[in-house]
Amino acid sequence: MGAGYPFPTTTEIHYPEGDGQPVAETEIHRDNLFNLLFMLRHFFENDASVVVSGNLLIYYVEGNPRAVVAPDLFVVFGIPRRPRRVYKVWEEGKGPDVVIELTSASTRWEDLGSKKGLYEALGVKEYFLFDPFGEYLNPPLQGFRWTEEGYRPIRPLSTGPLTLRSELLGLDLRAEGEWLRLIDPGSGRKLPTPDEVWAAWKGEG
Repeated sequence: MGAGYPFPTTTEIHYPEGDGQPVAETEIHRDNLFNLLFMLRHFFENDASVVVSGNLLIYYVEGNPRAVVAPDLFVVFGIPRRPRRVYKVWEEGKGPDVVIELTSASTRWEDLGSKKGLYEALGVKEYFLFDPFGEYLNPPLQGFRWTEEGYRPIRPLSTGPLTLRSELLGLDLRAEGEWLRLIDPGSGRKLPTPDEVWAAWKGEG
């Protein structure tokens, strides 16, 4: 009997790169997302072991492409920064450290229910939610920090506008109307948005 081609012993599993969902519910949600990505990527630009990403599919169970979640924005510490088509927890060795969801009435049960439970199970150390239009979240900016007993609410700073401190990011998150701003707690300065960088560039021309 002649030699034949070997049959594969396993079937390669396909992990899709898209879920068919829109990037954001509204333009305000989208612009908040783009602002946050811009600010955080530049804030950590000199540390190649920090990954800042958003709307990237995260697969958290090897062999099960249905076990997937796509945070609006997430940050991972201690892994190489490189372009990723998807994020596989078992290949990276860990899940996200920080997640920010730009929430709305249409996603409230997911963001405060299944996603919150999943992020807690994955060991996401800080989970923030911001409701730009104040549709249901009161106050519109809330956060949770992981403990051995599970998630515990992050208390707002006692003075000034609604502000939560992220110990992992080393930044304060502040709700300013429909916008989520990032503040350097040492200097009190806001991290600039793309529009502010552009305005400064035009002013120098």
